[in-house]
Amino acid sequence: MRNASEGSGVPEPDPVDARLGARLAELRAQHGWSLGELADRSGVSRSTLSRAERAEISPTAAVLNRLCHVYGRTMSQLLSEVEAEPTPVVRAADQAVWQDRASGFVRRSVSPPHAGLRGELVEGRLAVGADLAYDRPPVAGLEQHIWVLEGALEVTAEQTAHRLESGDSLRMRVWGPTRFRCAGETEARYLLAVVRP
Repeated sequence: MRNASEGSGVPEPDPVDARLGARLAELRAQHGWSLGELADRSGVSRSTLSRAERAEISPTAAVLNRLCHVYGRTMSQLLSEVEAEPTPVVRAADQAVWQDRASGFVRRSVSPPHAGLRGELVEGRLAVGADLAYDRPPVAGLEQHIWVLEGALEVTAEQTAHRLESGDSLRMRVWGPTRFRCAGETEARYLLAVVRP
């Protein structure tokens, strides 16, 4: 619900409408379209498009459906891109931990992914002898920064093996297969920063 700002008489936009408007303006800019061009492509008036981008109105489902068609998105995809801002603090107790007991890999989602953010932080632990191979990245060109906190880790990418000791870091973009191997006589613990392209 819109409320007038104290003393100004100007209604404040709903936070979701504001994020949605900003995302719609961003999508139009990415395509290099003027409001007139988008109006021609979508069948939505320039005035409505302009007011929606400035969060002066809440676009109807019909308007969003037309825009989603033009931008090649489902409505769910578009709305997920404007979810509420991520919680700034992720308490240790709320960090999801997943284990692959067969390989000796433990993964803690220190700063989990969010539709409004491009990066995430993961703590990885590889037991002695653990060896993980991935045939491809989930997203081509994924940016990764690996910082070894304890032990020794061997990371292979682009057919090149990198041995990392405690305190060492490796940064790379992942296009093909990768391999993470505990390279020491104690557990390897590392921090992995992942940034989507």
